Amino acid sequence: QQMMGNETPDLDDADQFKSFFKTIQKLNEEDKLMAYHDRSDGGLWATLNERVFAGRCGAIVDIQTDLLSTLFNEELGAVIQVAKKDEAAVLAEFGAQGLEACVSVLGTAYTFQRIVVTQAGETILEESRADLQKAWSETSYRLQALRDNPNCAKLEYERIANNQDGGLFSNLSFNPNENIVESLTNDKMRPKVAILREQGVNGHVEMAAAFFKAGFESVDVHMSELISGKKDLSEFVGLAACGGFSYGDVLGAGEGWAKSILFNQQARQTFSDFFNRPDTFGLGVCNGCQMLSNLRELIPGAEAWPHFVRNESEQFEARVAMVEIQSSPSILLAGMEGSQLPVAVAHGEGRAEFNNDDISGHIALRYIDHEGEVTEQFPFNPNGSAQGNTGLTTDDGRFTIMMPHPERCFRTVQNSWAPEEWQEDGAWLRMFRNARKWVG
Repeated sequence: QQMMGNETPDLDDADQFKSFFKTIQKLNEEDKLMAYHDRSDGGLWATLNERVFAGRCGAIVDIQTDLLSTLFNEELGAVIQVAKKDEAAVLAEFGAQGLEACVSVLGTAYTFQRIVVTQAGETILEESRADLQKAWSETSYRLQALRDNPNCAKLEYERIANNQDGGLFSNLSFNPNENIVESLTNDKMRPKVAILREQGVNGHVEMAAAFFKAGFESVDVHMSELISGKKDLSEFVGLAACGGFSYGDVLGAGEGWAKSILFNQQARQTFSDFFNRPDTFGLGVCNGCQMLSNLRELIPGAEAWPHFVRNESEQFEARVAMVEIQSSPSILLAGMEGSQLPVAVAHGEGRAEFNNDDISGHIALRYIDHEGEVTEQFPFNPNGSAQGNTGLTTDDGRFTIMMPHPERCFRTVQNSWAPEEWQEDGAWLRMFRNARKWVG
């Protein structure tokens, strides 16, 4: 108690806190903040380590005051990262708000993966990022190994020691800033896409927004309307089966959704008619991927589509993964072949299970690692699908299914990371614009 102090953290100056908040907002609007992290439980030391872990980088930190109270107090505070050229301007902005006594230069971030703490020119501590992160993560790893597939837990834990991991990247075969349907985007001439909604579906808003951005009229269609005959699919050129959290309480997620169609004559007929029209297309994502894969008997050219089963990790996986777009007939992925890029994933039953282990059909999408190689290794392949398969299309390419969520990152700002050359439109918007171009 004597070493660590006996005063509890508090907020004794609300006006000062408000000024700090406003200053941070102003600096952010002026693009002067490279990173921000609240001083967290564990104090400055925990905050610095979390920053280094997340950035796979290193830092030299110089402590001018008492070591223990500075590194471990949990008073309100934050660590911000700014470019060296902006340092003086940032300090001046805090000074203009009367906060000069609250702000100090702490140290410098480096690409080498070590964290060094100095005081009065003396090195107090120097440790590798990997050793600190493994110590930090070991308890979680041990619990994960008991709860989940222990091999998956081990693979993820061992990746911490890899100092060569380049992280997310983008290698595109097209220009994401090019609007290939600019001449077709007319509010008076928008083809209709049915955005299907059912129990558990929660990705319909993002899906509707992506198709609307590409020049379609997105129409909310609830399955109860199709089952009752109140509505059919004759007025639509496209349909999207969206993701969500399972299908009510039915095991098998999208499989339950598919059975509500297969075992209802009204719904079965309207879907069959839609699939067999030559002027239609469809996209199934996550739960919708599972659902459409179980309707393969109704979809021309989908006979080889797999069944989707529980992830190898035995857990729901919500991550950002890297994928490579394969050469396939898919009209949605036309001109995107060979591209490698990040995408959001969120599913519990995404492992593709092919008949008799014979991987066939038109593979449209595969998981890759951070070196750009097709992979089955967790966590780069979040579900364990053989040969990284995570998207397929039909013989004519009109219907495409995939586990990842391109509709959740069709704008650049929706991505946790994106190259600087991307502008408003994220790379995945091209997929939806491809559909609009195909409709004509």
